[in-house]
Order: sequence, then structure tokens, then C-alpha cells
Amino acid sequence: MPASQHDKALRFRQLHEGPAAFVIPNPWDPGSARALAKLGFEALATSSGASAAALGRRDGELSRDEVLAHARAIAAATDLPVAADLENGFGDAPADAALTIRLAGEAGCVGGSIEDFSGDRDRPLYDLGQAAERIAAAVEAARALPFAFTLTARAENYLRGRPDLDDTIRRLQAYEKAGADVLFAPCLPSLDAVRTVCAAVRKPVNFMIGVPGCSFSVAELQAAGVRRVSLATSLYRVAMAAMTAAAKEVKEQGTFGYVDRL
Repeated sequence: MPASQHDKALRFRQLHEGPAAFVIPNPWDPGSARALAKLGFEALATSSGASAAALGRRDGELSRDEVLAHARAIAAATDLPVAADLENGFGDAPADAALTIRLAGEAGCVGGSIEDFSGDRDRPLYDLGQAAERIAAAVEAARALPFAFTLTARAENYLRGRPDLDDTIRRLQAYEKAGADVLFAPCLPSLDAVRTVCAAVRKPVNFMIGVPGCSFSVAELQAAGVRRVSLATSLYRVAMAAMTAAAKEVKEQGTFGYVDRL
């Protein structure tokens, strides 16, 4: 029988409590989700960038309904727990973040992230007070679901051109206090920064692979205190690079050598 959402949620929570860090890859469609499940990964996560690219769009251009439909398709593709990249919750108000979490649960997800990116180029991050209120509302919505939804809170400083480690830590600590289950600061620049962040909080920390020069090994990240390692758009980009190289061979040389390399 297919695993229940309750069972998936429990398995996902237990992964964060286990003795070792785990990798949560980011499929971009049901086919890639099934391929990753076949390889033995224990959970999956959507990626806003990969989801948008698979639909021929840019990161951040999908509507909430489109993001949830994509997450629903991936959640239905395997029996693995799925966490959704829910961007900033699709609205500035705490109620917007709360609604998005509820809808993600209804779509079959057992986890999801809310970020503090405002979408305003001049002030790309929400003020800390508003950002923490949004996380608190998302936590309340998660706790109201009939299973243990794992909420990840993201501090976007380094991803949004505000590379301030002290402010990143203040934000993560505020989100932890607001009840977030997992903490995440994309694009931390060094293992020293990762260690500092992990030492400053008690909740599990997610690290994102995909930035050249900062894609440390699982062993290094685990030693630094990381509990979860996500892959963002990196697998999608690898797949597209391979397809592009093969198509370029066909177009420019009229040969099909790529077939022999499959």
C-alpha cells in the first residue's frame, strides 16, 4: 500500500533527528523524482528555480497555484517524503505564508520552506520583526495540519546581495524562536561560516549545494554541524548541460556519438 502522509511526515522528521547528515535532492518533474527514488534517496525537495526552468520560466515567475501543482505532481510520483520550496509564501502578510503552508500540506507535501526575500530590489529582505511574524504564522499553520509538517525558515542575506553573517544569524535565531523546525541560509561562503551558523542555533541546519567553490562534501558539512544537504538547481543544470552538448553534436557535426556514451 502507498505510504500515508502521516508516515511520510514521520520519516522526514526522523531523517533530521538521525545520527548523520542526509542529502535531499531536488527533482524538477515526476520522472526525475522517480529516478532519484530508484537511486535510494530517502526524501525529495522541489526547487523554485528548477521548477520554473522546467516550465520555460525564470525563478520567481510561477504563481502559488503553479508551484503547488508542481509540488503535488512530485509528491504523487513516489512514496518518498517531499518538501516544497514555497518561496516567500506568495505574499507579504503572515496570513499569506500561513495559507501557503496549509495548501502545501493539502498538496501532499510533508515539509516546506518560507524565505524572508521581499521581492523589493531596494529592500530585498523583510524587516526582522515582520519576517519573524511570517515564520510564526507559518509554524502555526504547520502545527494545525494533521501530521508533523516540517517547516524550514530561510534567511536570504547571501543570496540577495546582503552578505552579513551577523544579521543572518540574528534572523535564523529569531526564526528558531518563532518555532521553525529547520534553518537555512543559502549561499554561505565558507565552511567557517557554516560552522558559525550551526553553532549559533539548536535546530537542524540545511546547506545548499550548487555554488561553484562552495559545494563542500557531505562529510565536511556534517563535521561543520549541517544535518541536511539540498542540491537546488544543480541536478537540473547538469541534465540540461548534457542534453545541450548532445544536441550541439547533432546540429554541428551531424553525428550521434552521445548515444554510445549513454
